[in-house]
Amino acid sequence: MKRVFSLIVALCLMVAMAMHAFAANDVLLIAPKPDTAKLEAAKLADEYDWKQLEGQGVTLNVFNWGEYMSLGQDGAMHVNKEFEALTGIKVNYQTFDNNEGMYTKLKSGGAIYDVVIPSDYMIAKMIKEDMLQPLDWSLIPNATMYISEKYMDLEYDPGNVYSVPYTWGTVGIIYNSTLVNEVPTSWADLWNEEYANDILMFGNSRDAFAIALLKNGRSLNPKTLDDVEVAMEDLIAQKGVVQAYVNDEIFDKMCGGEAALAPYYAGDALTMMEENPDLGFVVPVEGTNMFTDAAVIPKDAQNVLAAHMYINFLNEVDVALANAEYIYYPTPHMGAYELLDEDMKNNPVAYPSDDVLANTEVFTILDEEISKAMDTAWSDIRSFNQAANDLFAPTVFLILVIATVAINVIRSRRIKKRIEY
Repeated sequence: MKRVFSLIVALCLMVAMAMHAFAANDVLLIAPKPDTAKLEAAKLADEYDWKQLEGQGVTLNVFNWGEYMSLGQDGAMHVNKEFEALTGIKVNYQTFDNNEGMYTKLKSGGAIYDVVIPSDYMIAKMIKEDMLQPLDWSLIPNATMYISEKYMDLEYDPGNVYSVPYTWGTVGIIYNSTLVNEVPTSWADLWNEEYANDILMFGNSRDAFAIALLKNGRSLNPKTLDDVEVAMEDLIAQKGVVQAYVNDEIFDKMCGGEAALAPYYAGDALTMMEENPDLGFVVPVEGTNMFTDAAVIPKDAQNVLAAHMYINFLNEVDVALANAEYIYYPTPHMGAYELLDEDMKNNPVAYPSDDVLANTEVFTILDEEISKAMDTAWSDIRSFNQAANDLFAPTVFLILVIATVAINVIRSRRIKKRIEY
């Protein structure tokens, strides 16, 4: 019904534009040529066969971020159950908490998934390593109709050969107004010793390095080994004030008032702010990352047709709306966006101003040498023991003192023996 409604709306707009032109000029002008791709997609959507795999015992394996889909929480739509009821396809839904962990699991072959929702830079990496398969856009007509062109044909996947945008967003600092003296304004505030042991930090390398690089006035995409080294030194220096490195654990810690400051994604910040009114969110003055998360089909997917059906289902208007309303992340789906309430549309955390967006940068795929250097550096950072390092110098000094005393005692005894002899 929604697809028929969309066609009617489009035709009405075309007629209205023609009538307006006739009234203004007393001449019948030809209405603008309709977007043939969208009209063709509307036709395909209207004829879509949701039952084509019913009764075949298909189980679709989906891998997504935690807390990143409307799954019946608080009476909201349960997207996967709705898909199962519509198609007869069972959904095996699992979650990950960072791109790197997801990538490692897929790369190792330890699990096979049919639909995965990574971030832009990781999609670029997976494309480069031939881990994804091209999409058949005739099987996902809803995406053609509704995904805004602003979020299509971006650098991580030119032409959207492999991916369909799911959400987008920005990164900033979440802070507890009862635990900070001033509202943070800079990434450097995450190094403030005044909040030692009250600061949380990203538990993944790409986001953590991005923050350290921005703090130092550099691009969040390291271009040289010096960029990696500078960020590494800063992140090691930060360890003394960090309470914990987190991903999904941030919800409990910030909502429970267990930390004062943390960097995180704006959509999740809104979820936490709703639960704890003492929390606020700010995008630092140095700028930030603007990201896109998108649905892809891995190269070794076992249920390719069902995977396309699932991605098409995610782009049904009511489904995309349910997800946008539950997870609070900005949606690239224009049908869902138009139905959001005005408070959400005008929320500067979810939908930042043009000025904020002008000061953002997207992640790009890194040079292989830089990528390996960053992986090694991140491992060193996480294993670095600040306490042991702080004890190292005094320990060495004490050993030298003891050794010096011991040598002097031995010399004294030798001299004494010589005199006695």
